[in-house]
Amino acid sequence: MARPRGRPRHPVVLAVRRAGGRLLARPGRRVRRSPPRVGTRWNPPVIESSDRRQLSDLAIFPLPDAVLLPGALLPLHVFEQRYRDMVRDVLADDRLLGIARLRPGYEADYYGRPPVYDTCGVGVIVADEALDDGRYNILVRGLGRARIEEELAVATSYRRVRARVLPDGRSRRPEVVSATFDQLIALCGRLADAIGDDAEPLCDLMSHAASPAACADLLGAALMRDPDERQRLLETLDPADRLEAVLARVSHLLAKVGPSNTMLN
Repeated sequence: MARPRGRPRHPVVLAVRRAGGRLLARPGRRVRRSPPRVGTRWNPPVIESSDRRQLSDLAIFPLPDAVLLPGALLPLHVFEQRYRDMVRDVLADDRLLGIARLRPGYEADYYGRPPVYDTCGVGVIVADEALDDGRYNILVRGLGRARIEEELAVATSYRRVRARVLPDGRSRRPEVVSATFDQLIALCGRLADAIGDDAEPLCDLMSHAASPAACADLLGAALMRDPDERQRLLETLDPADRLEAVLARVSHLLAKVGPSNTMLN
């Protein structure tokens, strides 16, 4: 694929664009977009009441280093036969699936049922492309967090689980949520200044996030590349703790982008 012409984009901007939700299809490919089951690009992700019932029998896609955070977009190329079967069935049903991260050591039983982390992301397939040879390209948007409670005995070639939703609740430290969110806004403003003219996607993300908790998820999805760090954020249920983790990441990035900038105290 040829690079776009013009000035190269800053890596932070590219990450935010990936998290923000633009699907780029190659010329000549027909991409089918699903009905609008979720809101506009920056609306807070939710698992609807009808979806909650489906978590009692949820298809999961176990992957080594993929972590789906609420609101984020995850493009996937599906080539194994068992997961082709899964995508076919999911598209014919409610389009919901769980993205479950494989635990270390999965290689020994990769084609069986290796252990996965208990906390997974639940998402909806918002765009899909069936290739002539049976493979799929799909785009999954995160709807929320869930905890896997039981793996089901099924006849399908892929895995299915019973899971329960992990909703965002009130923080144990509401005063920290407000203060940390204010710090995060200020720090992202400084990061935008350091990036320069390409900072518009970052500013859009900050201004359109519906809540501090949703903002933390979107920023974490855009700026945290390490799978362990992303998994920890997925498992962090208190919005105050989540905001503090993202604040630390943005501070670290700002220190790298602009040596003259210092971390917030």
